[in-house]
Order: sequence, then C-alpha cells, then structure tokens
Amino acid sequence: MNAFVAIVRRDLLLAARRKSEVFTALFFFMIVASLFPLGIGAETNLLRRIAPGVLWVAALLAAMLSLNRMFAADHQDGTLEQMALSPTPLALLVSGKVFAHWLTSGLPLVLLAPVLGLQFDLSPRSLGILMISLLLGTPLLSLIGAIGAALTLGVRGGGVLLSLLVLPLYIPALIFGAGAVEADMAGLGAGGHLSLLGALLALATFFAPWAATAALRIALE
Repeated sequence: MNAFVAIVRRDLLLAARRKSEVFTALFFFMIVASLFPLGIGAETNLLRRIAPGVLWVAALLAAMLSLNRMFAADHQDGTLEQMALSPTPLALLVSGKVFAHWLTSGLPLVLLAPVLGLQFDLSPRSLGILMISLLLGTPLLSLIGAIGAALTLGVRGGGVLLSLLVLPLYIPALIFGAGAVEADMAGLGAGGHLSLLGALLALATFFAPWAATAALRIALE
C-alpha cells in the first residue's frame, strides 16, 4: 500500500504542475452542459427531461480528455519500464494511477455537476441522485479508460483509436447513470440503476487493473 500511496501522491503532484489539463476538462464540461439550456431556452419541462442524459454525456466526454495522457508521459520518460521491473505488482501501481486520474478528472466533475444541474431546473433530490450516480460512474469511466489507454499506448493516432475503443464500453455506465436520475424523477426509485452501476464498478475495480497491466506489458515489449 505504500507504493499505491506513493503513485497517487506522485501523479497528484504532477497534475498540480499541469493545472491547465484539469481546468480544460472542467471548462469543457461546463461549456457542453451550458449549451443546451442556452439553445433550448426556458422550456423547463424539456430541460428536466434531457438533463440526466446531457450532464452524463458531458461528464463522460470531459473524463475522456485526459485518458490518453494516463500512461503516455511515463512511457516516454522510461518510468513505466521501471514500474514494470519493480518488485511491486504492476497491477497495484496501475490502480494507483487510475485512482489519481479519477481524483483529478472525475471527482471535480462530480462536485461541479449539481451546480450545472440548476440550469436544468432539477430538484434537490434529483441533484443528489445525479451526484451519487456520477460518484459511482466516474471511477468506472477511469477504470475502463485505463484499459483503452494501455491498449493504444505508443500507437500513432492513439487518441482517436482510444475514443473508438472506450466509447462503446461506456454505454452501460451512461444508461444506468442517467437512468437513475430519470427513474427518480418519474417516481420509480433509483435503487435498481444505482445497484447495477455499483456492480459494474465492483467488477471493473477487480478486472480492469489486471487487463490494463497485461496491455501495458504488451506495449512495453
């Protein structure tokens, strides 16, 4: 666990030196989510209906902006090879990098989402469900994205290929995340959607680091 904490701390320090990357994702999230109320106008009923999908799609796209940089810098300067040769399991180090990515790219989106949700006239209860769904869903996006980032590491045009790989895998998270808010707004309860989202997160937490590790070892060969 000392190695896990060290990797998280290192990546957070590096992110603090590149604040522009973090703010770019947040600014993108704000712009995309704000365009719809500006374009549709003051149709509150329509805004409430589209709010879960719009906010979730905006968060999904914003989280993708930094995926291709998750391993790229470490691969270029040789740090990734040192991690692979260290006695610490590489899967544990990958887990630390994924957690650090979520702290810098996912958690800020979770905290900002309720503020943007006010533009869509969402109730406080719906905003709470939105936060919970994003709190469960954004780590899932980082875990799945880590697999895609590892598979496209060092590939020319990897950014486009990464998007093509991970976007289909993001669909279940999008469906259950946005569906939780929509079900709560319809009075059906969000428990089922959140439970499925939590189950997907549990599976990804266990399998994604190992899959990303296998892809990284192939890339290093």
